[in-house]
Amino acid sequence: MRRVALVTGSSRGIGRACAEALSAEGFAVCLNCVEREDLAAALCDELRQRGGDAIWVRADVADPDAVREMVSRAERELGKITLLVNNAGIARQQLFQDIDRATWDRVFAVNLGGCYNTIQAVLPNMLHEHAGCIINMSSIWGRHGASCEVTYSATKHAIIGLTRSLAAELAPSGIRVNAVAPGVIDTDMVQVLGQETLGMLADEIPLGRLGRSEEIARAVLYLAGAEYVTGQVLHVDGGFPII
Repeated sequence: MRRVALVTGSSRGIGRACAEALSAEGFAVCLNCVEREDLAAALCDELRQRGGDAIWVRADVADPDAVREMVSRAERELGKITLLVNNAGIARQQLFQDIDRATWDRVFAVNLGGCYNTIQAVLPNMLHEHAGCIINMSSIWGRHGASCEVTYSATKHAIIGLTRSLAAELAPSGIRVNAVAPGVIDTDMVQVLGQETLGMLADEIPLGRLGRSEEIARAVLYLAGAEYVTGQVLHVDGGFPII
């Protein structure tokens, strides 16, 4: 079977690095974005110029209809999806008492609801083929929690529960489900914390620096090919201590 990957939130950052790494390994890749269409289109062109097969689709992963349409297009143009990387996510840094319901609901709709929508869309074919791989992106904050990151941390903790439970449910069907929990990775998302805060975080990391998107992509590649690994959360965090 042809290897086809859908990587959500792949116009930049970790998602982009995952898409590039998978394409280099021979996967046909469906890129996904919701805002930066220019970056998604440019990356798609780059992957094709390197000899890869790729398309890009604008779709809000919180919208189940948009997700179903994205998966249908990917299947028409690339083939049945054999690998799903649920990377799309948003964060809001706020004191808990300042979080309004609209913000709470939106973060959950994207980070956790996006996983639900994409898995629901790709699962029928995976069940039919008795094969497939799902990799969900959690976070160090899903493991430890973080001040002023309650909403984000709650969704990323829920993704760990989703991953482990779904892995147990789908293992008899030959489908593997794992998660990657990045530490503090040098992306646009963490730059909003400011250089002073990032410097303090780097000082707390045993390896002494922030992580790179490419390092998360290598973890995704490992799980994509690790045929006897399921239900696991791979922590890629530079040895970040319990806080």
